Amino acid sequence: MNTKTIRIIIVFAVVSLVGMIATQIFWVKNAYNLEEKQFNDRVHLALTNVTRELLKINKDESVLMNPVKQVSSNYFTTIINDTVHPYLLETLLKKHFTNRNLNIDFEYVIYDCFTDSVVFGNYISIEETDKDELQAVSYNMEWDKDGHYFGVYFPTKQTYIMNKMGIWIFSSSIILIIIMFFSYTINIILKQKRLSEIKNDFINNITHEFKTPISTISLSAEVLLNPDIINQPERLKNYAKIIQDENNRLKNQVDKVLQLATIERDKLKLENEAIDIHQLITESVKSFELLVNQKEGIITTNLNATNFIFYGDKVHISNALYNLIDNAIKYSPEKPEISISTSPYKDGIEISVRDNGIGISDEAHKQIFEKFYREPTGNVHNIKGFGLGLNYVKTIVEAYNGTVRLVSKKGEGSTFIIKLPLKM
Repeated sequence: MNTKTIRIIIVFAVVSLVGMIATQIFWVKNAYNLEEKQFNDRVHLALTNVTRELLKINKDESVLMNPVKQVSSNYFTTIINDTVHPYLLETLLKKHFTNRNLNIDFEYVIYDCFTDSVVFGNYISIEETDKDELQAVSYNMEWDKDGHYFGVYFPTKQTYIMNKMGIWIFSSSIILIIIMFFSYTINIILKQKRLSEIKNDFINNITHEFKTPISTISLSAEVLLNPDIINQPERLKNYAKIIQDENNRLKNQVDKVLQLATIERDKLKLENEAIDIHQLITESVKSFELLVNQKEGIITTNLNATNFIFYGDKVHISNALYNLIDNAIKYSPEKPEISISTSPYKDGIEISVRDNGIGISDEAHKQIFEKFYREPTGNVHNIKGFGLGLNYVKTIVEAYNGTVRLVSKKGEGSTFIIKLPLKM
């Protein structure tokens, strides 16, 4: 599946999901508004009936027009202009709310019409009843003939309405699961696509890397098969040396590829021997001095760690350090200036390898330690490698509970910092 097809599929899928989400939001909002309107209407009817019954009980023949007013989303007031007893009011509120199927907690407050001050108030829970206590309190209170009005507040109205929308909540949850599954699937598709691209790049790189030494060995072998070469010992020696060098080059390349099969965490077998990190750095630097000198560069060390004895696998630690130095040289095309330093940190040692090379872009920082990844540099073959070195370094360091990070900017060189705990 090519890139264009994948993009079209993703675009259509995203558009479909956005449309589905927008439609769901529209219907959920409408359903909520409908439930809220039904709730408000039932409250209006219940409070109107409470008012009429209170007037009837008080033998008040007044006719109140629109006594119920909705002050806010969950607060209603009712004008009564008569004496209101808490116990009676509460009993009537519960009765008419139950008749209207309003099984919800509420709080009522009785006000003085003239001063708007609170005369009495109580919170009513559907699951609890305090009739006896409330009845005693209301009978002991002195009520005059001054007018009153009362308000009713529903603190859990929103939750109550949401509970009434069970099918809509369920359908929204299903859509959310679909979105999560879709996102996961797209992520997997993109990862597989990237893995396929990386695999193709790796095959192209390894083919190119192997083709050159194989061609050189083939040509040298043809020359050596010439019977006249026996009379030219110096020429014979030169071609034999070429074959040996190219063979060693092939061997090193194969070794790097074989590292891919050995650095998997569950298969990686690590030794546990005492390693002098400073000595290991010094030995590694010596092995690269000739190559650095040929490029008119310099490699320096600044070993300041006070505790530098690490217990681990010397071969793998050495290979990790070798990969970092090798990268520093490869990505410093002109007169490389490489600095290797150590310093103490907590209960471990910090090793940094800094170069003055081409640097690494911010976009590549998160991918630089991935297997097979090589940052594009214009010509894919201008810098040799398979994209395995840094992944190998990361795997080995993390196998010892250490960390490796990159500090770099494009055109300003790179610094790789390894932190290894000395107490395992």
